[in-house]
Amino acid sequence: MNSRHADNLDTSILSQLAAQAMEAYPQAYQGKIRLLTRSENATFHIAASSGENYALRLHRPHYHDKQSITGELAWLKALQEDIGLTVPQAIPDRDGEVIQTLKAPDGALRYAVLFNWVEGEMPTADLDPSLFQRLGEVTAHLHQHSQRWEKPDNFKRLIWNHENMVGADGYWGDWRATPGLDSNGIAIMREAMEQIGQSLEKFGQSSDRYGLIHADLRLTNILIHEGDTRAIDFDDCGTGWFLHDLAAAISFEEHHPAAPLWVENWLKGYDRVQSLSREEIDILPALFAQRRIQMTAWVGSHADTDMARSLGGDWLAHTVRLCRDYLDGKTPLGAA
Repeated sequence: MNSRHADNLDTSILSQLAAQAMEAYPQAYQGKIRLLTRSENATFHIAASSGENYALRLHRPHYHDKQSITGELAWLKALQEDIGLTVPQAIPDRDGEVIQTLKAPDGALRYAVLFNWVEGEMPTADLDPSLFQRLGEVTAHLHQHSQRWEKPDNFKRLIWNHENMVGADGYWGDWRATPGLDSNGIAIMREAMEQIGQSLEKFGQSSDRYGLIHADLRLTNILIHEGDTRAIDFDDCGTGWFLHDLAAAISFEEHHPAAPLWVENWLKGYDRVQSLSREEIDILPALFAQRRIQMTAWVGSHADTDMARSLGGDWLAHTVRLCRDYLDGKTPLGAA
């Protein structure tokens, strides 16, 4: 990761911080602490002696402050209480606090949250395309709740506009700095980015199409359990275009041969709950291309992560092709 996006602490120190965070919780939550994944944040599995499982999220620096994390947890609580969605819930410590504030060895403050364990299996790209119908339904319910939910005072989350996604100072870095991109690829992607920006400016940010979204509802952030589709990891939730959640659902896989079928199924499921206008359908190619460019920035700023390394050498070539398809008036999905 580059310096802005890096968590410079090694795994042993992160594990020590996780153990320190767990000291604030009652004995019933104590148990074996094991690192699950390390990407944006470090996530630990807690196997309590009671037999229950929990997930401890240790936030990386320079991304969310305590106020923003509080906003995420408030929405998660409301989603479960208001519409009965199975989403992670923060667990209070002995003093009723749901956010632990820790001091790392470098002096920086680090935040940690303990969540209940959400059961389910993570799907892969080999999934039954009809699974996307249920994901579309779940996402539509999220959006409906977002539009009517009265946010708490001082609610704060990320703003996912075009510039923050794919601009030079975007949240996930500058896509132009991604290793492996040549001048021709950069030129094509820059032209696509400019056209996307113009289309989205015309599309606008009215409250029926722009509001609080999950923002990263890709395959690694959904779980399937006994026929139920569950959304997890709301760490990136913020204000953005509602249909960005569809673009995010196929993150990294826009070039997959089945991607058009996935989108077709997602739209079918979404329509069961909430219908889309012609303008919303027409903006989808711009959102697909924007998300691919955004993920290119992520790959560039997280090049040393397992996820970035797993994409393979042709991923950037597919990215440039998809952007060229968008400029040619095609939907940037699927194989060549």
